Amino acid sequence: MPTSDDVRRLAEQLMAELSPQQQQSFLGAIGADRSMALIENALQIPEPMVGAAPTRIRGFRVRLDLAGAKPPVWRRLELPGDLALDRLHVVIQAAMGWLDGHLHRFRTGSDPRSPYFVTPFDVEEGEDGVLENGVRLDQVLTGTADRLWYQYDFGDDWDHVLAVEAVLDQPPAEMRCTGGRMACPPEDCGGIWGYTELAAWVRGGCDPSSVPPPFEDAGHARDWLPLDWHPDQFDVDEANTALAAAVAAPLPVAGELAALREQLERGGNRALTQLLERSASHTAVEVTEADAARLIEPYTVLLDLIGDGVRLTSAGYHPPALVEQLAERTGVTGWWIGKANREDLTWPVAQLRDSARALGLVSVRKGRLAPTALARRSGNQPLALWQHILSRLPVRRTEFDRQAGWLALAVGGSGIPAEEWTREIRNLLLGLGWRTKGSPTLGTAAVASPSLDVLELLSGKTRGTITGTDPAVAATARAVTGPDPSDAT
Repeated sequence: MPTSDDVRRLAEQLMAELSPQQQQSFLGAIGADRSMALIENALQIPEPMVGAAPTRIRGFRVRLDLAGAKPPVWRRLELPGDLALDRLHVVIQAAMGWLDGHLHRFRTGSDPRSPYFVTPFDVEEGEDGVLENGVRLDQVLTGTADRLWYQYDFGDDWDHVLAVEAVLDQPPAEMRCTGGRMACPPEDCGGIWGYTELAAWVRGGCDPSSVPPPFEDAGHARDWLPLDWHPDQFDVDEANTALAAAVAAPLPVAGELAALREQLERGGNRALTQLLERSASHTAVEVTEADAARLIEPYTVLLDLIGDGVRLTSAGYHPPALVEQLAERTGVTGWWIGKANREDLTWPVAQLRDSARALGLVSVRKGRLAPTALARRSGNQPLALWQHILSRLPVRRTEFDRQAGWLALAVGGSGIPAEEWTREIRNLLLGLGWRTKGSPTLGTAAVASPSLDVLELLSGKTRGTITGTDPAVAATARAVTGPDPSDAT
């Protein structure tokens, strides 16, 4: 008499040899014979075995390896036995260097059909099982050589194996990474095969004649890669810094931003959480009167040139002479191709006017552009004008503007270089479910928001391409994303 395991193996072998159409016909025939329950039972993945929680908490020294990576990509970690699996997920993400933008799963075996623990996302999707946040590490690992498998990103399919190297008499005072090798692969690079090709290309000096797919050219590939990424680089101190930030208590932030963080985390995405942790790790920077004057210069130039007000053209644009003066004094002329005398053909000037209007610095009435009463009062007080700009962020015209604005501020406050802002914001928006109509993704233009315009103008965009990190701009963003005093009631 065959056992249920025998039936399962036979059913799996049979199904694997059939085409999708044949599988459907076969299962239909089985169902018609009222034997579907037998097959479903045979193919059902059993729940993982979970031991009782030990009364004495010990520690583990484990080695985490990325399956299939050659040379090996690994980290050595010291962990407490009472660490819940949902927190272990956070530790793995930080120590490896992943961005936590995809779903994950813990399994008790190497086979993808091994018993696994369900996540809150699985439960929301209607799946039953043993929830990972109710299981401790020492309930699934007990001795040397015990293993636990961790899968991240069901598209690229990054499989990791966590192997116990030693059981420690006492849990470590703090979780830490004590060693490792090789950089974490870039997210969304096509899994282990895509990573292998990409790593070989970078090791070979990024030869323009042999750019790996799907990149169009070497410049496209370098722009897509994380800044200064090299497959052979690993810094244990950086890993520990990321780990300490990841396991710290959630940082207090503005209520709406906290809601977005929670929404992303429910889907297994901790990218925003990590950005906010990165923001909190920066030393506080005081924005002085001189800093404020430098940051808001494009706005003060606009206010100075319009004086008490200017008559717009019949089409509603700045007069050409004013456009030329704005372009000259804000630095646009130095890099703009063309005469820079028409607002509709000189987008930096148009962006400045739109931004000033959204911030309540200028208004249009009866075809006349004029400073608001607030702008008149604060025109000679840079710090007061800067504080007013803070009070208007994020600029909220639509639901998208609201969310994209909070994300732009979180990215800007983290200290990430300006040239990476758009990519980071796009990834977060995708995680929240935003898409361009008719497309599975978001283009660069679709990521734009009034709040991002403000950050870019404060960073000096009118004078050309902005790069690197401006501490005063980052401090501006952090001043907005911190907790609202009204939330403390």
